[in-house]
Amino acid sequence: MIPPINYCSACGAAIAVRVPAGDSRPRHVCDACGTVHYRNPLVVAGTLPVWQDQVLLCRRAIEPQAGLWTLPAGFMEVRETVAEAALRETDEETGAKVELEDLYCMVSVPHISQVHVIFRARLVGLEFSPGEETAEVALFREAEVPWEQIAFRSITLALRHFFADRRAGQFILHTDDIPAP
Repeated sequence: MIPPINYCSACGAAIAVRVPAGDSRPRHVCDACGTVHYRNPLVVAGTLPVWQDQVLLCRRAIEPQAGLWTLPAGFMEVRETVAEAALRETDEETGAKVELEDLYCMVSVPHISQVHVIFRARLVGLEFSPGEETAEVALFREAEVPWEQIAFRSITLALRHFFADRRAGQFILHTDDIPAP
């Protein structure tokens, strides 16, 4: 459930929920100053860093899913491109330097209002270390991936697509939707 907006961030007046003129959906609207408070999905951007036949994963040190493994990824910041966000998150969480390759996975997660965007990336070297939000960083071959300890379904999808595409000898863009649990 998405919590309601009670007060306008522009002027502090109470908010009403109604369909504004020219729109087709109920929105949080300030009748005092006219501000329409749109609520849109958040974008999570990250990378699938590869070194030879291994992928770089990081163990989360923070909630949600502390202690579980994931690809380096996180929320986009304002005034940032998706690629910039993916590179920044990779650096913040792993300290790894990567070169982005292609956009690899886009996963819609509507029940939590998120879109996860993952780029394939090539590790430039083997210098990496845990960032502030990361407990551990390690390279894994497919048989070594801790599948039962992957933090998010979107990451499991990206990893499974990657290993299948690598076996097939061709990487394609994957788009998936994750239903509510």
